[in-house]
Amino acid sequence: MGRKKLKIQRLKDMKARQAKYSKRKRGILKKAKELSILCDVELVLLLSSPTGKPTLFVGQNPNGLYNILQKVSNMPFVEREERHVSLYEDQLQKLKDELIEKSKILRDLKNLEIIVYLNQIEFMEDYLIESLNELRNMKNQLAMEQQSSGRDLEVGLSISMKLFTHFSTICKIPNI
Repeated sequence: MGRKKLKIQRLKDMKARQAKYSKRKRGILKKAKELSILCDVELVLLLSSPTGKPTLFVGQNPNGLYNILQKVSNMPFVEREERHVSLYEDQLQKLKDELIEKSKILRDLKNLEIIVYLNQIEFMEDYLIESLNELRNMKNQLAMEQQSSGRDLEVGLSISMKLFTHFSTICKIPNI
């Protein structure tokens, strides 16, 4: 018997969310360790549980955190943004596909010669209004989330620098 495909969406129940986090955290930490060993890469993984408890994983190199933070801090902001993996790529692709589908429907609806009944026009009008409202709402939501993620990135970099300072004092790494 195979596994059931899990729909990826936020779990509403806090206990279920914590249990899922705990199981998946073990898996991602195992994968991170394997990647670090197999590919000989410097790897740092920082997670925060649903309850707010942080987990820090540093790969094989004990100075990995320092090295990665040093590289990131020396990187120009524009390059950091380009390398930033967008969390919204899937949503963007979904919206593009939906736009293509809606455009096709609009092209079909432009053929006014096939309209025979008033209810066809009413359906077309309702469909267009509903579609436009949905697209506007999605666009506004994505714009707000992207603005928020930009702020989160700045906060994350600030936290990274604080971690760097903290760990450099613990590990007695000289400041550069």
